[in-house]
Amino acid sequence: MTANPEATAPVRDVVALRLPADSAYLAVLRTAAAGLASRLNFTLDDIEDLRIAVDEACAMLLPRAAEGATLDCSFELKPAELDIAVSLATTDGTLPSRDTFAWTVLTALAGEVDASADGSTVTITMAKKSSTDLTGAAG
Repeated sequence: MTANPEATAPVRDVVALRLPADSAYLAVLRTAAAGLASRLNFTLDDIEDLRIAVDEACAMLLPRAAEGATLDCSFELKPAELDIAVSLATTDGTLPSRDTFAWTVLTALAGEVDASADGSTVTITMAKKSSTDLTGAAG
């Protein structure tokens, strides 16, 4: 009898959203980030930081959106960590500058931040760790 590889594969807890590339829909992403961070027992400050970080990442990408593009966002829930990836087809595929105030704010709010490009699609990734440990004590 052979083992089923799917039975031993870890289950990933991922939420993915696809929205029109329009700032009018950013409230949906901010709310999703807040709700998922709350599910991981993030502090209120961490939750607010994530809401602002998601907004900031999108604000960097949206002005360069290709016509008819969609904003794709995925949230991966891990123990005491929320990983977020925001992707958008842009007009030029250029990465956001890391020498801007916006990038500095984003890294201060979200913890680990990176950007990558695959052709014209630009992705900003963030990994925010909870500032509390699993027992709920500040850490």
